[in-house]
Amino acid sequence: MALSFPVFEAEELSWQASDKFILQQLSFRVEQGEFVGLIGPNGAGKSSLLRCLYRKITNYSGQLRFMQQPLEHYSRQALAQQIAVVLQEPLSQFELSVYEVISMGLTPHKRLLSFDNQQDRQRIANAAAQVDLADKLQQHFNSLSGGEKQRAMIARAIVQQPKVLLMDEPTNHLDIRHQLEVLALAKSLGITVLVSIHDLNLAASFCDRFILMNNGSIVANGDYQSVLTQTNLEQVFGVKAEIDPHPFHNGPRITFDLDSSFDLDSSFDLDNASNSNRPSDPERSS
Repeated sequence: MALSFPVFEAEELSWQASDKFILQQLSFRVEQGEFVGLIGPNGAGKSSLLRCLYRKITNYSGQLRFMQQPLEHYSRQALAQQIAVVLQEPLSQFELSVYEVISMGLTPHKRLLSFDNQQDRQRIANAAAQVDLADKLQQHFNSLSGGEKQRAMIARAIVQQPKVLLMDEPTNHLDIRHQLEVLALAKSLGITVLVSIHDLNLAASFCDRFILMNNGSIVANGDYQSVLTQTNLEQVFGVKAEIDPHPFHNGPRITFDLDSSFDLDSSFDLDNASNSNRPSDPERSS
């Protein structure tokens, strides 16, 4: 029986921007084949952590290993051959067809100026069919709906043939059907997935394990019984909740107590609150 080793392993991982710590001494492991949910409020550090994992951020301190090797030992091409990334909002400046966007998954495996062969074209067609976009390959990417764009980016990841898929809030701005569709597609790949997600009930439907973050630190790490607790939800999110078995799957269902979670008195200024949140979110500005 082959020994299993962690895909990612972090020890006291920290990162700061403008003299402010965004990530503080994170230690965790992601095992092969896990579907791990990164959860926490805005500004918790979820996106920054993912950027460290795919080397968008490189000036961190501490240890970060991928497949038992220091992450910095990998070239960007070598890392791209093993890690695919799906972001919250696909790049909108693509003046490309859906076929051309999906074909970008071939890039890490191709030599410079090499051309696609029949096997490559078949991989693209198969990936498009897997995400139900086979009839849209010749359309402009920008003409797709939000859900279709995310499915196209997952098709690109399928063509890339990675060992790991990192997803940064991929379900934001999608309706519930497309949210379920995107995560079900990711789950169906049978590879290691690490996804940041705000909807806790959606996360509970798909994730094997959770890393709960707040203020750049890990608050809890484990299965839903140990992470999605009433105490953690109140301490981290400031909401009261009831947790019971979900009627359609074996995970939990989280029901929020609206009466006790919010103090909607007349002093609450929605405009000022909205404006104050825009420029100061370190996770979005870093």
